This record gives sequence, C-alpha cells and structure tokens, in this order.
Amino acid sequence: MDFTYSEEQSLIADSLRRLLGGTCDRSTRKRILADGLDHNPGTWKALSELGLLGLPVAEAYDGIGGNAVDTMVAAIEFGQYLALEPFTASVVLGGGAIGLAGSEDQKRRYLPAIAGGAKKCSVALLEPGGRFDLGHVETTARTEGGTYRLYGRKSVAIGAPSADVLIVSARTGAFGSRSMEGLTLFLIPADAPGVTLQSYRLADGRSCAEITLQDAAVSIADVLGEENRAGPVIEHVADLGAAAYCAEALGALDRIIALTTDYLKVRTQFGRPIGEFQALQHQLAEMVIDAEHARSLVYEASMTVDGHDPERRRKAVSAAKVFLAERGRLICQKAMQMHGGIGMTEDYELGDYVKRVMVAELAFGDADHHLERYAASF
Repeated sequence: MDFTYSEEQSLIADSLRRLLGGTCDRSTRKRILADGLDHNPGTWKALSELGLLGLPVAEAYDGIGGNAVDTMVAAIEFGQYLALEPFTASVVLGGGAIGLAGSEDQKRRYLPAIAGGAKKCSVALLEPGGRFDLGHVETTARTEGGTYRLYGRKSVAIGAPSADVLIVSARTGAFGSRSMEGLTLFLIPADAPGVTLQSYRLADGRSCAEITLQDAAVSIADVLGEENRAGPVIEHVADLGAAAYCAEALGALDRIIALTTDYLKVRTQFGRPIGEFQALQHQLAEMVIDAEHARSLVYEASMTVDGHDPERRRKAVSAAKVFLAERGRLICQKAMQMHGGIGMTEDYELGDYVKRVMVAELAFGDADHHLERYAASF
C-alpha cells in the first residue's frame, strides 16, 4: 500500500504541524486544563482561518470538499500533538451526520457555520447501560402537534460542553429498545430548555458530558433525516468517528515510538546506551512493525468509510479498531517498560500519549465489540 501523501495532503499535514507545534505543547495543554477550558480558542480560530474545519465539508457549503483520507491526515497530526480541539467531535461526527442526512436547508444552516468555526457540534448516540450498542436507545421522542418532546439520557458525548448544537438519537417507532429500527436523529441547541449537561474530562483531557433530556422541545424542522429510519446513518456516523479516532491513535503511537527511540539513545546502563542491547532493539523493532501494520489498516478504514458499501466499511473499521486496541496497547506497554520508572510519572509526556491511545481504543467500541461485529459479517 502506498502511504505517500498527495500534494494537498502534504499541505494539510505541514500546516497543522506548524500550527499545533506552537499552540499544543505540553505546558499550553496543562494551562488550558487548569483554566477549565475545553480547548484553545486561539487554535480553533487558526484552524478556521486555514480552512481546516471545513476539510470534509462539501465546497457548496463553504468547505474544502475533502474525503475521509484527508480527514485521516489531519487526525494523525491531532494525535501527534495531543490537540484538545474538538475536530473529530464537531467536524467529523457533527458535520458528517448533517452531510449524510440533512435537508438542503439544514446543510445551508449548519455546515458553513461548522466549517467557519462559528458553531460546534457534538453527537450523542450512546446511553448509560448500553456500552457500545448504538441500538440501545431508551430516549423517547413524543409528538405533540408540530413538536417533539424528548425524554432520556445520553452518555459520553465528546465535545458536548463547548458545543452549540447537539445531535441526539431517540426512539420514535414502536420497536424494542435494542433495535436499530425506529430511531430518529434530532438537532437540538445545547442551551435549549430541558437539556442538562453534566460535564467531565476523559483520561486524555478532552471534554465530555452526560446529557439529560427532560421535556426538551424539538420542531419537525430539526429532525435530521427520515423519521424512524436513522439506523444506517447512525452506524455510518459512528464509523466515521471510529476511523478518525483510529488515525488519532496512530499519530500518538508514532510519537510514543519516537520518544522511546530517543530515550534508548540517551539512557545509559553499564556505561553504554541501553539502545545497544539487542533485547531492547528487538522490542523496538516489533513496535515499529505493529505501527506500520496499524497504518495500513487505518488507511483501509479511511478509504472505505466514505463509500456506499456498508459491509466493507464495517469490516475495515472493525479490523482497524481491533488491531489498534490489542497491538496499540502492547506498543504502549513496551514503551513504558523500556522507559522504566520515568515512563510511569505524570511529569513525563509519554503518559499523555498513552492516555490518548487508551481513549481512542474505547471510542465507538472496544476490541470485543468490534470482534463480534466483524465476525457477524461472515
């Protein structure tokens, strides 16, 4: 497989390296978290000015019109620099959902604002007790004239604390609470009456929220896609997010390997750099091989996630998720082992990258979930 970037993709990567290298260093991230911010507003503004928030948005809606591979290129850089910006949450998931299912009016209303950074989205598809089952939806939407009334709870809504618009799934059809049938997506202002957010941070510092909907009113104009038939869109959006988080994990793993390589060159034992010991050389080689294998799977997932073959998309995304969950965790463990005690401390940046990989491992399904989904395709 050819991993060479196109000219446009190289420009995307170079632009992000220049920007994130100056605004996403460890001290800046710690200051942002200490100040209680969800991300760096200056970085978000710069991403908007560079046009990168419109990367996967169609040109008709003020975007760049890129594909999922272009998004992957950006996500790798966000993982490399541990950016806190809700790019995947707002642009990939939120913009992706509106692009897939939105009416022309909804696209014109939201996509230019997302691409320009004026509005941020968060997609809430999971619920307490449902683990990673997208069909586990007990949130209900009752119709009253031209209005829906939503009741229920949504969980692990990444980027919700800073979002302007929430996209939530609710059950509108007479189906069981574990079925992908009878589901509808709704666009809801984050500050709408009846919407309550309980904010918290994930292990890697990114913001997240549990959402309670208690008699939250939504007009028919804010139904995203077809009523009762949102199941395929929900699955597709989740796969878009899973592929992007896999790319972020890949970027973090690249940095973990680079940090480990540098450490083996400078840490001495018995008067020699420990990188000269064959046992550690072999472990590092295995880490590099696993990372390259992961790269091919992430590319495959990114190349198929935009397509119209849902079976191929599911297989590719699940394969990448399973491999990164299993081998990515092993890369992290080996890196920490070779760093010794310093690898376990909060003062050293290796742990920051490990946390990013661990969060990506669980985003939209862990290894067991995706193994089961992959097996179901045969």
